[in-house]
Amino acid sequence: MSVLKKNTLSTKASSINRALDEIGDKWCLLILQEAFWGINTFNGILAGTGASRGVLSDRLNWLQSKDCLRKDVIKNGPRRPTYHLTKKSIDLYSNGLMAMVWERKYFATPTLDSVELTHKTCAKAFWPIMECSHCNQPVSSDDVSFHAGPGATKDTRITKTRRRSSSNASPDDQGKTLYRNLINLLGDRWTANVIALALHGLNRFDDFHQELPVATNILADRLKLLIHEGVFYRLPYQQSPLRYEYHLTDKGRDLFPYFVSLLTWGDKWCAKGNGNPILLKHEPCGEYFNPQVSCNQCGDVLIATEVHFKL
Repeated sequence: MSVLKKNTLSTKASSINRALDEIGDKWCLLILQEAFWGINTFNGILAGTGASRGVLSDRLNWLQSKDCLRKDVIKNGPRRPTYHLTKKSIDLYSNGLMAMVWERKYFATPTLDSVELTHKTCAKAFWPIMECSHCNQPVSSDDVSFHAGPGATKDTRITKTRRRSSSNASPDDQGKTLYRNLINLLGDRWTANVIALALHGLNRFDDFHQELPVATNILADRLKLLIHEGVFYRLPYQQSPLRYEYHLTDKGRDLFPYFVSLLTWGDKWCAKGNGNPILLKHEPCGEYFNPQVSCNQCGDVLIATEVHFKL
């Protein structure tokens, strides 16, 4: 989609917001997914994502400007550049694994259902799980509390505002990417931000609107979408006039690992120099929560180079 306008926004500092501003667009997420599975030519990415040539060129340039892709051109060879992950984007590996976990749980995606991951360290087929690095126990959204960190200030930034894409995956297209349903849902910054705020405990329209510089009609549209997708359900808290609270379903709460991995990436790569805006505490063990994505067979932390991917 073409850029509509640039806004200067002043919002509560958030590593998730910062991460979404860089890579949260649907097409950026699809491009990075293709790169993770070794698709690195323009035409290959074009076929895998379904983007138009203009949109793909725009997003490839954007990801390069954010040091999430590197373009290589072979000297004295075919003048067809290839696009490769950087150290910064490789650190999104855990985020991609958590996207796969959620997608497989809630959707029948043929390609993903046929995926086999083998951990080279233990030589076993595995499935990733998110754990607390202190106690090595699996973590859910109910186990974690949120606290202001040293970087809990305000962010003033220029962000690109794009329309929410209406181009969702068709049944014939579903199998071409591993977690297109998640990307169709979260590849819109406002939708992703509303879910992130709900994971922080917000549940009323006015609360969401106070935290997000978004028009009320856009916010109402995103809340309606999230109810339709089974991520939220609503309960009346006032009868006259009738007003609702919006609560996460199990499907919504299970997005917690995806958002925590995104927050961790934002803390590392999108920092503003004041420290982390939000600190998470793992209540069962009492330690501040540092998430790790581990092999469910041997318990070791997963590293991209130590995982064999087979369709």
